[in-house]
Amino acid sequence: MYSYYGPLCTELYDLTKPVGYSIGGDIEYYLERLNGTKGRVLEAGVGSGRFLIPLLEKGYNVEGIDYSPEMLDLCRKRCKERGFKPNLYEGNLSNFSLDLKYEVIVMPTGSFCLIENSKDAMNALKCMYNHLIPGGRLIVDLLLPTDWRTGEIASSYYEISKEEGIALERKSVEMNWIDQYTLTILKYEKWRNGKLIDTELQRFPIRWYGIEEFQYILTSIGFSDITCSAEYVYNKKPSKEHSLLTFEAVRK
Repeated sequence: MYSYYGPLCTELYDLTKPVGYSIGGDIEYYLERLNGTKGRVLEAGVGSGRFLIPLLEKGYNVEGIDYSPEMLDLCRKRCKERGFKPNLYEGNLSNFSLDLKYEVIVMPTGSFCLIENSKDAMNALKCMYNHLIPGGRLIVDLLLPTDWRTGEIASSYYEISKEEGIALERKSVEMNWIDQYTLTILKYEKWRNGKLIDTELQRFPIRWYGIEEFQYILTSIGFSDITCSAEYVYNKKPSKEHSLLTFEAVRK
């Protein structure tokens, strides 16, 4: 019934968040935190290349992995347009296995929270730990549902050309306090000259974590030197108003 980052979602993402588009300052912050990195970097959940390509342009040896073939195809296209040919892997973050180890693995802008199942999330962190060199770092963002409103419906329209556009409806369906996730249903509609030509329905769960909870998870896997920063200011102490947290952790 539902798509997972299908063609319409990918097209709209590329339109609204093109290569180099910084979401809340994520690209600038991660470039600052990567300063001095000489080895390989892996972006988990690479998507369209919005975040990866600016790192390549700065000279970092970056690779990417994603579950969506549509997103990876777009990423390859955007990289090729700029003369880059990075290693891009299609795989599930909860059980991927690559031949290489990385100095840093990054997962910006809350992508980790898209892993709905807690077991899968734990396995993803274990996979990332196993793909780091000793002393390697994980940098990952988490989102908190500070502005959630169950039942809220929002609609928007994005013009592609004079003839075509995509309408997007977001419906906030559920806040599950026990399993710690919110559920939004996204409906994409592509229109051409006033006629509906394609539709796509996406289930969009966002899993959230408490700060101490996530620190405990990282520690239990084997990470050390764990820091938590708010709103892309390194070591800024989070408060109840902050909706975005960045964790850094080191493989022993």
